[in-house]
Amino acid sequence: MATATEEPRTRHDAGARAGTPAISLEQISKAYRSGGEDVQAVRGIDLRIEQGEFFSLLGPSGCGKTTTMRMVAGFESPTSGTVRLHGDDVTGVAPHRRDVNMVFQSYALFPHMTVFDNVAFGLRRKREASGEIRRKVAEALELVELNGRERTKPGRLSGGQQQRVALARALVNRPSALLLDEPLGALDLKLRQAMQMELKRIQRDVGITFVYVTHDQGEALTMSDRIAVMNGGRVEQLGTPAEVYERPATRFTAGFIGTSNLLSGTVAGRSGEVATVRIEGAGEVRASCDAPAGARVDLTVRPEKIAMEAEEPAGDRARLAGTVTEVVYLGSATHYTVRLGDGSEVVVFRQNASDAASAAERGETVWVSWRPEHAYALPG
Repeated sequence: MATATEEPRTRHDAGARAGTPAISLEQISKAYRSGGEDVQAVRGIDLRIEQGEFFSLLGPSGCGKTTTMRMVAGFESPTSGTVRLHGDDVTGVAPHRRDVNMVFQSYALFPHMTVFDNVAFGLRRKREASGEIRRKVAEALELVELNGRERTKPGRLSGGQQQRVALARALVNRPSALLLDEPLGALDLKLRQAMQMELKRIQRDVGITFVYVTHDQGEALTMSDRIAVMNGGRVEQLGTPAEVYERPATRFTAGFIGTSNLLSGTVAGRSGEVATVRIEGAGEVRASCDAPAGARVDLTVRPEKIAMEAEEPAGDRARLAGTVTEVVYLGSATHYTVRLGDGSEVVVFRQNASDAASAAERGETVWVSWRPEHAYALPG
């Protein structure tokens, strides 16, 4: 979390600037010199993050998401471009004078201080009145549901409780934006999932803009209003969780967000927004596509959108024959891998219903099928 000092921050009245984004990044780039070579960490990013939005920067390690967030916080200076908070250019403003706070994966709590003193630390540095400090700390602890823990030391708290203290300390000053750098990474799976819901609740309650950095697709899909999918220092796709999942714009997004099947083929013909795509050695299927006849495309279709049957399905469903090569039982669902005639493989997710007779075995010949609108063509 950015440390508060006696020097006042640059505050922003969001209500006085209706329509102005909370955070704007304009052609932001960042280059480093490492091992005698230039490393381009961020490459000309433009982003507009709205007031009160839960916005996630999602991507693999080294994609530039943390560097981007640190430039918003002021801990890194961009090589080029402009950072704006509520319309004000803060590119050269020191971190402690920006009206944002940052929460890290390590929590950064003071182990010798109580929960109350940790949360009150920044307020005391600003020399606020003791009565105001007590009121604000009480409100912050109530928000994160840690009432009654004021005199507890961090070492006696669970990981999830320590994360709540870090959140309370970051929120106690009510910054215009809260920046969270993989804050749940140190928690076990069940606690991480529970904290995702808590973070979303807290964000709704306070109405503050949250910018969240993660490599976990599930976290981003669960909590975000919008997601910027990053790769190689660039934004591959920007959209709502449904948009980036259902309509990936690039092969990278299709492969990184959840599980997706990619089938390479050629557009054989088209009718309106639906095209017939020839998968060499496997057959022809229909899919949503705006590419012209003869174009090479990659079809992407999610495993849960695919049906698997022993007999060839009727109707206008896209369908291909194949052989089951892998069966993985996961409790609520079974994952099947089906090898098609061209040697490519399709993954199918099937919910485990009560009728075990519908299960397929390795070596069986099956038909995989989907509705044409559930497959989406990317440029090949």
